[in-house]
Amino acid sequence: MTPMVHASSSPSGQVSATRLPAARKPSRTWAVVLAACAGQFLVVLDVSVVNVALPSMRADLALSAIGLQWVVNAYAIAFAGFMLLGGRAADLFGRKRTFLTGLGLFTAASLAGGLAQEDWHLLAARAAQGLGAAVLAPATLTILTSAVPEGPARNRAIGTWSAVGAGGGAAGGLVGGVLTDALSWRWVLLINVPVGALVLACAALWLVESHARDGRRLDLPGALLVTAGLATLAYGIVQTEAQGWAAAATVVPLVTGLALLGVFVAVEARTKAPLMPLKFFRVRAVSAANAAMFVNGSALFCMWFFMTLYAQNVLGYTPLGAGLALVPSSLAIVIGSKLAPRLMARAGAGRVAITGTLVAAGGMAWQSTMSAGGPYLTAVLGPGVVMMVGAGLASTPLASLATSGGGAGDAGLLSGLINTSRTMGGALGLAVLSTVAASRTAGAATPEALTAGYALAFRVGAGALLGGVLLMLVWLPRRTQRT
Repeated sequence: MTPMVHASSSPSGQVSATRLPAARKPSRTWAVVLAACAGQFLVVLDVSVVNVALPSMRADLALSAIGLQWVVNAYAIAFAGFMLLGGRAADLFGRKRTFLTGLGLFTAASLAGGLAQEDWHLLAARAAQGLGAAVLAPATLTILTSAVPEGPARNRAIGTWSAVGAGGGAAGGLVGGVLTDALSWRWVLLINVPVGALVLACAALWLVESHARDGRRLDLPGALLVTAGLATLAYGIVQTEAQGWAAAATVVPLVTGLALLGVFVAVEARTKAPLMPLKFFRVRAVSAANAAMFVNGSALFCMWFFMTLYAQNVLGYTPLGAGLALVPSSLAIVIGSKLAPRLMARAGAGRVAITGTLVAAGGMAWQSTMSAGGPYLTAVLGPGVVMMVGAGLASTPLASLATSGGGAGDAGLLSGLINTSRTMGGALGLAVLSTVAASRTAGAATPEALTAGYALAFRVGAGALLGGVLLMLVWLPRRTQRT
């Protein structure tokens, strides 16, 4: 885990993240955890909340099919591309300042999107939301690890953070369906404004500034390269849905993104103050946890997508009905995330991550037995709960391990890295499994054909999770290693 970082006053009135003052009061500590978790909930919620509102957006703003796709992609690309930079910014410029800046931008962009009168207004607002989220997301985990001392208390706090984030992703369909049906699609975005304003006010009161006081400056060449590389790679991934894997519109950005990331690694190996010190990848806890999070994200991120499609396109549920049907799964991931810290104290983070991934793989295998007329209990409820309990059990120890290899001055960077791994894994997994499902349906739209495609996607996802288990068995260290 990252060393304990409590705030201590300096002559300038700021706070050093590398000194250990008197402990915070428990009530103040959990107020900080609450603010950080609320920010994470908003970030993850907006990845999926707009999905059920897309038809209404299209009718109101006369969006083209490509424009509709970019309502989702503009957010995802900005989110993935800027997250590593956002994590380092939190270390260098202050975790509280970065949190407030990211949340302020996210809230303002939500207001702009909710009031959009033209299609390009909405797309620009979604990109700005993604940028704000990329700045905000790493700061939430960094603030949490800085506020809570290392040990069981921090594991519980990270479990809460994981549960809230996972709950945000799970609740997206339900929240979007309720707001769209009861009010309008605009409230899918406008709801963030009062919530964001409240969290901003609370964070301004509760959070104490901390950052890395080691004289480092932002590695501008590295920042530009990694942001351009991740954003270009994310763009190429999202192009696969419309263009296919072999099209130039897909291949060119994929190759370009990988090349930019290769140049980034070469630059980081030579610069004196790199944005991403490559030494972290020699720490097995960091490198293995990020690889495992990437693999797990590639399979589990898609669960909500395919389950929602199955409920609506095959079982005939309304958007709101599909959201309600997945509520037990949403609760299951919260339960798994909250149960993980207790198991970690007994069995260790690595064993819990492996067990959780195995449980999730079992749930995906069960889901792959779905049929076109399956009953809710065995076609949606049972496998969904098993998958999400496993996901919750796995995510908390992996987040803990991924932030365990550096000092206080690198907490934001490591938080940004694990968030990037999860996001990029989810984006790639959705692109691959969507292609897998489409290959099985072969253009047919009957319930039987769609079910066969979704089932194959879940089988492939289960196989990916088993690959993640093997990776963790080989790679995860038995004891935490530090730089």
